[in-house]
Amino acid sequence: MSGGRRIYLDHAATTPVLPEVADVMRPYLTDIFGNPSSFHSFGQEAKRAMDSARDTVAGILGADPSEIYFTSGGTESDNLALIGVSDAMVGKGSHVITCAIEHHAVLETCAYLETRGVEVTYLPVDEHGLVDPSDVENAMTDRTILVSIMHANNEIGTIEPIAEISKITRGRGIACHTDAVQTVGAIPVNVDELGVYLLSLTAHKFYGPKGTGALYVRRGTRISPTIHGGAQERNRRPGTENVAGIVGLAKALEISQEGIEERARGQAELRDYLIRELTDRIPDIRLNGHPTKRLPNNVNVAFEYVEAESILLMLDMLGIAVSSGSACSSGALEPSHVLQAIGLPLHIAQSSIRMSLGRSTTKADLDFVIEQLPPIVERLRSMSPLIR
Repeated sequence: MSGGRRIYLDHAATTPVLPEVADVMRPYLTDIFGNPSSFHSFGQEAKRAMDSARDTVAGILGADPSEIYFTSGGTESDNLALIGVSDAMVGKGSHVITCAIEHHAVLETCAYLETRGVEVTYLPVDEHGLVDPSDVENAMTDRTILVSIMHANNEIGTIEPIAEISKITRGRGIACHTDAVQTVGAIPVNVDELGVYLLSLTAHKFYGPKGTGALYVRRGTRISPTIHGGAQERNRRPGTENVAGIVGLAKALEISQEGIEERARGQAELRDYLIRELTDRIPDIRLNGHPTKRLPNNVNVAFEYVEAESILLMLDMLGIAVSSGSACSSGALEPSHVLQAIGLPLHIAQSSIRMSLGRSTTKADLDFVIEQLPPIVERLRSMSPLIR
């Protein structure tokens, strides 16, 4: 570690809970501990806090409070959307459309649906990770019940044309779901502007607590619960609610909206500065994802002829936290399905790292990264068997 300096550039993975968020949560972990389903004053106090949080989330998304369902996070929200709609539409249809670069929370859920006889179409993306809305339209059949396309990709940051896609689905009376885990709190998100019937979000991506998320379900959308028990969340999501987490989610989302457009512009400027400086200083570097239609805080780059894990470990020794474009599983290096889907050769996919900026990221932080990365890449390339 270099002088104890620590630079966190993995905000797409998770973010720290803001002090203001922790402060509003604390009473619901200690003093205001009632079960919101209880009729006595202890329970009703907790229920009022939860109702207020629901109002806040709905107002920010442009939804009605009755359309917000609290969950344990993005993965559960995605599962509830896909399986819930599929279960509710039994006998009406059994075809789901998604895309090749979705988060595993969607892809694995689709794989599960396939074991139950649901047909799933996995649309390709272009070299920037964009879904073509015409591909969505062409894939539809009279059995299609749901289209699920993420709002922005968690690895390469590409923002998808959700409003165009939902216009097509609405014209056919088909529900459209979007995993907006990476966009809510980062850029303005409004369910009517997007035109979606269902939208997933999670608190820990915008400085709220882990283990708390929400699913927006447009009124009139047919959806069944995926777990069974009590009547909480209007019979859609049973189980005693995580009141402290829900209060924290709402507070974090509220804070995220303060100057959101200005903050996004500032992060985009830092993002572009980092991309430009690295490109100028390091040969054989490639930007992954769309050059402009991308999240303001996302930088995903490939350094040819070196493995990403080596870069990640050397940066970590300097106190710089980034993530790899590949995942190491069971001792075997598995290339990212996202990078494969955009057509990257294996050796380039395995040389990609993601740097995601946050509220606290400064130009000085990036200057330190820009200073450290070129010699690291040069050193690793000098040892690479791929360079002769």
